[in-house]
Amino acid sequence: MSQPLLQIRDLVIEFPTRRALLRAVDQISFDIEAGEVLGVVGESGAGKSLTGAAIIGLLEPPGRIAGGEIIFAGQRIDNLDHDQMRKLRGKRIAMIFQDPLTSLNPLYRVGEQLVETIQTHLPLNNTEARERAIALLDEVGIPAPVTRIDGYPHQFSGGMRQRVVIALALAAEPDLIIADEPTTALDVSVQAQIISLLKNLCKNRGTAVMLITHDMGVIAETADRVAVLYAGQVAEIGKTQDLIKSPKHPYTSGLMSSIPSMESDEDRLIQIPGSMPRLNAIPQGCSFHPRCSKAFGPCTEKRAPLVDVGESRAACWLYAAENGNG
Repeated sequence: MSQPLLQIRDLVIEFPTRRALLRAVDQISFDIEAGEVLGVVGESGAGKSLTGAAIIGLLEPPGRIAGGEIIFAGQRIDNLDHDQMRKLRGKRIAMIFQDPLTSLNPLYRVGEQLVETIQTHLPLNNTEARERAIALLDEVGIPAPVTRIDGYPHQFSGGMRQRVVIALALAAEPDLIIADEPTTALDVSVQAQIISLLKNLCKNRGTAVMLITHDMGVIAETADRVAVLYAGQVAEIGKTQDLIKSPKHPYTSGLMSSIPSMESDEDRLIQIPGSMPRLNAIPQGCSFHPRCSKAFGPCTEKRAPLVDVGESRAACWLYAAENGNG
């Protein structure tokens, strides 16, 4: 088998503070294949966005990678210096942020920003870069791109601005796009359009996507596989339909039960009791055990390893003990 495009191995992200060293991401491991959409899901504070920022070299100080490896296209990238990472960022790995206004400069026309990005990574003159920019705007569904290319960001709706940001991300034909909550700020009908756009781009271009979200509906529509994060750790990872139909980890089961269903006769949604622990109060053992109805002996003592459970992998003592890890 060929090597995955992206390999995360035991990634640790820490934040030093005056009182303690806070571990926000604790030995996360997963792969993304070329052309695959991997959904990364979990509650706020689970470590989703931090993992994405670490991959692309945009961790905000004092946050730092304190352990593990990030391997992209066979090369370790977590130890690259600023200039080396800058060459990689945008050209090979691109990012789509939640709020398009954080990616677009309001003082410059959309076309100017696209042309600058294209010429940063590709050897094109002004005319060629502008033609490519128009083609990108057309590809992401901007109507009348020849005219709209000279508009300012405030002249576009939220959904159209997000399309422009996707065009910026695609400008240098990257191998991997990290999409951090790309539909959260949009209304439902526009969300569906952006999801469809991302799926088609992956299919047509062979681009891999790491889709970070807390919305399981978006994941169900878009992702090939899903990694469920809880308190900075991978709780479960597997094919999307397997996780939706037959979740293994109690936390994943709780997430699935909290999604409204047209087929259910239940009057109320099932709720996971309690809340995710703060970074300075993560419990010993499985970090989910205080909220878990199935917790037993070893759950309170040590962390469960990620083990194979059918087609998925889950970090739960319900299965780890069966696999001889007790």
